[in-house]
Amino acid sequence: MTMTGAVAARHGKAWRGRLGGVVACLALGACAPLPAFAGTAATSTAVAEALTEGTALADAGCRAIAARVDQSPGDRPVLLRSYDGLRGMGAPDDPSLRTAAFTYDNAVAVIALLACGKPAQARRVGEALRLAAMHDGRLRDAYRAGVVGNARPLPNGWRDARRKRWVEAARQYAGAYQDGTSSGNVAWTALALLALYDATGETRWRDAAVRLAGWMVDHASDGRGAGGFDGGVESFMLVPRKALWKSTEHNIDLAALFGWLDRIAAPGGDWATQAQRARGFVDAQWDAASGHFWMGTSADGATPVRAPSVLDVQLWAQLLPDAPKAWQRALDWAEHRHAVAGGFDFNDDRDGAWTEGTAQAALAYRRLGHEAEARKLLASIARQAAPGGFLYATPEARITSAYAWYRHQPCLAATAWAVLAALNRNPYVPGDAARIRRH
Repeated sequence: MTMTGAVAARHGKAWRGRLGGVVACLALGACAPLPAFAGTAATSTAVAEALTEGTALADAGCRAIAARVDQSPGDRPVLLRSYDGLRGMGAPDDPSLRTAAFTYDNAVAVIALLACGKPAQARRVGEALRLAAMHDGRLRDAYRAGVVGNARPLPNGWRDARRKRWVEAARQYAGAYQDGTSSGNVAWTALALLALYDATGETRWRDAAVRLAGWMVDHASDGRGAGGFDGGVESFMLVPRKALWKSTEHNIDLAALFGWLDRIAAPGGDWATQAQRARGFVDAQWDAASGHFWMGTSADGATPVRAPSVLDVQLWAQLLPDAPKAWQRALDWAEHRHAVAGGFDFNDDRDGAWTEGTAQAALAYRRLGHEAEARKLLASIARQAAPGGFLYATPEARITSAYAWYRHQPCLAATAWAVLAALNRNPYVPGDAARIRRH
């Protein structure tokens, strides 16, 4: 929801973001209804085949993510590159992505690795995120992939061929977004740390999550409109500024984070009150007339952004442990506005399937008891495997999101979400029954 001409705070520019925002509002077109996944009958044979594919999908995804960790020998902290190249393996050609390890992608990977029953690999990635949380003034949206040394991750960067020198991403137009601090990315990093605390009982993970949560309270609390939390910090060519817009998705993430901290009686804050503040904003973005969530607000912090429709907001709200039944109507909205061949699109222009969002839909269906529908989606996702082991972000050459686009490029986040869906792991819930898979 960066309402200026800036790029998205997470993946911005030519790729993708999860900022829950848009640079310019698009007209919400009238879409003809598509056949709803939730109403489709499946034979027992088809469900059994899909179940087998889902198991294979989980196995392949777990192996792929763990192998990326193991490529760096030893037990030192490591951050994973978020994308492979367009050829399906190897580093991307785009300099801004060649060594980019986005915090959100790595956070979801930590949770997926725990669900895979691979705690050693989860700890290595988690420790890199913990170091960033404890030793940076604010958590960046991206760091440099690879082994972490000197007690903190390095900023991403690349060699400038014209000037024949290495430059940090924040000093380049193409990478300025990587130096931002998106509220949603902070929340997801803290959720990954809490998942490690839940799995190990080691308080260092909880304490780092508390530090991040405290940063959010101190720097992103917002009293305008329905309250809640703003977008965090936008950074453009080394000039950070407050992100005044607010994202429904970010506040869903924060409601989950603060609620988790409250349930475990974490020190450092009145987490129940903070959870209520974030949840109050989410409640205010629910449009009962249409049965879906608005994306968030414009820079005034109060005016809803009503177009385009974005998928993840409709799905992630279902994962909150106290989500009201009325919110399940958002799945009908998603089926009518986002469904495409093979899954769901990020937005409602329906120009192709978004693998990550399709996996999120599969998980939402599973948590609501629609197992057959989820299995169909998992079977579709499994077809997106790239030669390097990750899943392609989309089967199309390119699809749009609200403010950028996704390419037919292997993606860590898509792979991690597919694992979570295949293993039925809710990343918002501590002690989730499906959280650990034993090999």
